[in-house]
Amino acid sequence: MSSSTQDDKDKSQADAELNGDYDLSQAIDSRQGMRQGLTSYGDAHFSLFLRKVFIKALGYSEDALSRPIVGIVNTFSGFNPCHANVPQLIDAVRRGVQLAGGLAVDFPTISLHESFAAPTSMYLRNLMSMDTEEMIKAQPVDAVVLVGGCDKTTPAQLMGGISANKPILHLVTGPMMPGSHKGVRIGACTDCRNNWASFRAGVIDIEEIAALNEELAPTAGTCGVMGTASTMACILVGLGLMPFKGATAPAVSSARLRIAEETGATAVKIISAGDKLKPQALLTRESFLNAIIVLQAIGGSTNAVVHLMAIINRHPAVAGTINLDTFDEIGRLTPLLVDLKPSGSNYMTDFHNSGGMAELLKELRPLLHLDALTVSGKTLGEALDRERSISVPQELRCIQPFDTPLYPASSIVVLRGNLAPGGAVMKASASKDRRLLKHSGKAVVFAGSADLAVRIDDDNLEVTPDSVLVLQNIGPVGNPGMPEAGLVPIPRKLAARGVTDMLRVSDGRMSGTAGGTIVLHISPEAANPESVLGIVRDGDVITCDVEKRLLQVEINDEEIERRREARRVEVEKDGSQHPWKMREKMRGYRGLYMRSVNEADQGADFDFLRAEGSG
Repeated sequence: MSSSTQDDKDKSQADAELNGDYDLSQAIDSRQGMRQGLTSYGDAHFSLFLRKVFIKALGYSEDALSRPIVGIVNTFSGFNPCHANVPQLIDAVRRGVQLAGGLAVDFPTISLHESFAAPTSMYLRNLMSMDTEEMIKAQPVDAVVLVGGCDKTTPAQLMGGISANKPILHLVTGPMMPGSHKGVRIGACTDCRNNWASFRAGVIDIEEIAALNEELAPTAGTCGVMGTASTMACILVGLGLMPFKGATAPAVSSARLRIAEETGATAVKIISAGDKLKPQALLTRESFLNAIIVLQAIGGSTNAVVHLMAIINRHPAVAGTINLDTFDEIGRLTPLLVDLKPSGSNYMTDFHNSGGMAELLKELRPLLHLDALTVSGKTLGEALDRERSISVPQELRCIQPFDTPLYPASSIVVLRGNLAPGGAVMKASASKDRRLLKHSGKAVVFAGSADLAVRIDDDNLEVTPDSVLVLQNIGPVGNPGMPEAGLVPIPRKLAARGVTDMLRVSDGRMSGTAGGTIVLHISPEAANPESVLGIVRDGDVITCDVEKRLLQVEINDEEIERRREARRVEVEKDGSQHPWKMREKMRGYRGLYMRSVNEADQGADFDFLRAEGSG
């Protein structure tokens, strides 16, 4: 059937529905566009009539309203510089939709930026996922383009999109360009942290750190290193939900706008595929295994582990088939191939100019599940076969060949032991002192972020370079929201002596842009009365052995149980100030969060949002 004939048929059907000459109740499952998800007034024809009354107030014609509708999620906010280019991207997506014969309608959802959300953006990730899911389900859209970029935005959108299960495509805002200081390239946010550490140590003065502040984020876009935003963008390509160039094209480039236009056109095409390209059908266990391979090969953010576990547990057919051990098993087989900060030395612009995700995936072909479907309708293998190779001399590439990697395997490792029976995560490739990957030392314990702030730079703090810095109560419930405080600062008196790395242990997260020998996401978290992390004391010896995947405190089981029992009694005796007990009477979103959030090894999602049957 020609497109004009189909358009005439759709318009005739719309007219018949509007006049009451078509039985809408018999077409519930096949309705698209304005005819789907009608508000319930007890009269389907009146519902459609009223909907058209109001949509026509915006100037739409019957011809426009008879077309497939592509929703565009608008996450622009004046508090979100990562999303400053969203208005331009929406215009380009709309152009692509309309060139392909669809109708584009944008709508807003929550917008999250890491630096502008209290107590943390992670605390609001699940709320954004709920907002995204409910708006996709509630509104008459046949497919949705999810526009976002900043750290928690992309996982929140994918969590909500999988649960809503309408066709989705992702369009990230893209990485910012690097800046320059004294002729040296710099960029948010690895260089933010490195230079701030130098300032704390007295290596640079107030004037220089102020000058750096002007250059670290010189353009709109997400952090220009392999932080969480860039990691999640690369993972989207690995999952098959975004074109190859979609992860790396700079936010301020014309390439980013062309990708947006292509995304709009693809959104119209996937509508006709029916259920086949809906996320719960498109994404399989193999899709997620590909994503984990990508995570290990790029030296990606540890945050991606907790996000992926939340995303996986939203998928009815995949939930329960992948756990933290899967990440470690894949890591043992996957080399680190991308030379980007914080594991390497380059920026996302260099990755893009080296051929980006297409060239990386070609190197990873021996490991990938090439039969996994992509949103283009082609398998990953078919899509790679169609992609023309970019000839870049190896000395100018930041992508290493498969057989000469930057790091042989296990960029991200999963540790277990009596300190982390539910697991803990470490980005081993970002360690600044490899000797610390096998280390035992006496614990210096901080009871939370406030205690850390008060004591970390105290000259009387009993700490040596061999100490293990332990930060408790920054997990999902303990803080709440798992702040990126796991990068515990080197005590000032040690930093002044040139100490740049120490073994640090916590139940919180760290920025994907950060580096160091840091154990994160310890489960169960310290606030949990059953946690071992929560009963660690100053002077306890902690052992970390990455090769053995071991994390333990050197005290016997009897002493551990004695301390836990004493803690339980203390919590019950004066539980009004303990977060595990306080949450029972909290109001609003905070109460919902505190009562419903699960542990980091399960994704720190709300228990009631997990897919049915995922535990």
